Amino acid sequence: MRIDAHQHFWRFDPVRDAWITDEMGVLRRDFLPGELEALLDAHGMGGSVAVQADQSETETALLLELAEGHPSILGVVGWVDLLAPNLPERLEHFSGFERFRGARHIAQAEADDFLAREEVVRGIGMLGDFGLTYDILVYPRQLPAALSLVERFPDQPFVVDHLAKPLIAQGFMEPWASRMREMATHPNVWCKVSGLVTEANWARWEPGDFRPYLDVVFDAFAPDRLMFGSDWPVCLLAAEYGEVLALVEDYSGRLSPSDRVALFGGNAATFYGLEV
Repeated sequence: MRIDAHQHFWRFDPVRDAWITDEMGVLRRDFLPGELEALLDAHGMGGSVAVQADQSETETALLLELAEGHPSILGVVGWVDLLAPNLPERLEHFSGFERFRGARHIAQAEADDFLAREEVVRGIGMLGDFGLTYDILVYPRQLPAALSLVERFPDQPFVVDHLAKPLIAQGFMEPWASRMREMATHPNVWCKVSGLVTEANWARWEPGDFRPYLDVVFDAFAPDRLMFGSDWPVCLLAAEYGEVLALVEDYSGRLSPSDRVALFGGNAATFYGLEV
């Protein structure tokens, strides 16, 4: 089964979703499973992993509710308060939902050392007791803290979202490339081939803009630790669903058939423990 390993749903709330600025007006509406399912069907995708976009348990509960009614949602990566005194109880609660597969915090919005802070590390260290993964969402400047985190937990499954958001629009490679290569030396760390178009020039990107960055992660992680994600609907700021998919399909055309199967679904199923 072909799987989209990274997408979002929301019922738009102008107060809660203040991160959606005026220039992001295309995102100022509801995005729900029925709309995505039509896109998945049109592009030969069998299902998706819904990932948190709001720092609230209310949204996590919504994603799990949507998953119960839509078999196309194969897994949910939700938000829990990593600093909460009752974190074990909250993790136990959410682990009772079959499709709750992991946690994420929008660390890109925090101080650069956030993922290295002892209280955060302590919370992430509890995920393994519940068989949960952790999605790392950071900018390149925050990769040192992320590296510190993964070094602490060699048995915890981590995945770096959006290639750690390299500065594609500016054409910068370093120090992002060196740090991602270091990240890949940890066998418990995977990487999502997602979020590319929104790090480029939204109006004037070209497929060749992404090749140097894809070269780095495909060489560093190899196809067996990479997974395709659309980042829908955020991708709509710069490209339609089919365009995002075509970018990765075209680049990966040189891979063996088995590697392509892994990239477009097999690795997501393995990493998140999805039932497919």
